[in-house]
Amino acid sequence: MPREIITLQIGQCGNQIGMEFWKQLCKEHGISADGILEEFATHGDDRKDVFFYQADDEHYIPRAVLIDLEPRVINMIQNSPYSALYNPENYFHAKDGAGNCWAAGYYGGERLQEELLEMIEREADGSESLEGFVMLHSIAGGTGSGLGSFLLEVLNDRFPKKLIQTYSVFPNQLESGASDTVVQPYNSLLTLKRLTMFSDCVVVLDNTALDRIAVDRLKLVNPNMSQINTLVSTVMSASTTTLRYPGYMNNDLVGLLASLIPTPRCHFLMTGYTPLTIERQVSAVRKTTVLDVMRRLLQTKNIMVSASTKKGCYMSILNIIQGEVDATQIHKSLQRIRERKLARFIPWGPASIQVALSKKSPYVETAHKVSGLMLANHTNIYAVTALLSHCDAQIALRQSLETV
Repeated sequence: MPREIITLQIGQCGNQIGMEFWKQLCKEHGISADGILEEFATHGDDRKDVFFYQADDEHYIPRAVLIDLEPRVINMIQNSPYSALYNPENYFHAKDGAGNCWAAGYYGGERLQEELLEMIEREADGSESLEGFVMLHSIAGGTGSGLGSFLLEVLNDRFPKKLIQTYSVFPNQLESGASDTVVQPYNSLLTLKRLTMFSDCVVVLDNTALDRIAVDRLKLVNPNMSQINTLVSTVMSASTTTLRYPGYMNNDLVGLLASLIPTPRCHFLMTGYTPLTIERQVSAVRKTTVLDVMRRLLQTKNIMVSASTKKGCYMSILNIIQGEVDATQIHKSLQRIRERKLARFIPWGPASIQVALSKKSPYVETAHKVSGLMLANHTNIYAVTALLSHCDAQIALRQSLETV
């Protein structure tokens, strides 16, 4: 029986990432832009019904709810080539926006609670065995942070037995002038509290690290937002391959996350992916054996978070390896990594890297034989939140000096 997952796209960032994610899923499952299954994909053994359901006319519709407090991005999606893919009843946008203010987004959610819950509950009722929700949002703006925080609280109350996983984009804090709003640290800290209390798993994606990977690894001089969002959609797609191409393990979200989270509050995960490709840009990787992929996944330069893995310890690691590999290669690679002590684990837990093997989509051509995604629980993830706290303290100090 499929375990369905409903995707909630919140705010400008969440909807833009979601659009790239559904493009990627359509390619991997052989679904056209208007939801029709291509002729060459009619005999596949993949599980499309985890993220899609079929309408009365047999075309596939994403289990997605698109929410924003301003119409611009929703209108862009409705005018895109993929406009016919989504359920038209699952679009929601207000007119006034949140003005980059967490409070405006939060109380906007309270004001629109009935309409939003009606959409979410309709999708949940249409699922045979709903496993949980995946929320896409940014913690820096107004809608993604404020409305996202409100929905986390409501979902936790309405669906207490369902998993809530988020892909949360953290702001760029290292470059001066990178922030377009002075209240960004406040939005982030207020959202972090809700992510800690009301979500079961948070996949941290850091704009600073994403920009660095695009420039250093993919040699993009000025990466645009679409290219950055494609990086995020690649991680999302890879992290769900074991759900969509089932094997003998990690066939549901609970099994995927249970081994990564030792205690409930330690649920902030970092990710790495190699080798990366965006459109015609390919990272400078020529040979992709299992050992090469697993070794690169442990390198800080491939981690999509601005936190060095050389400091602190791993609590858990799950590598999802895609491609034609056998168990012997996996065993030898793990043994080599253990001998070279490439990963340092906590002393009070099992010091092992878990590996899940997954198929690659037969409908998408790739330049590499093997690719890999790492989901890791690492103690140095606190460095990302420390940057936010530091920025918050700087703003408070500046304001106190101005009042003197």
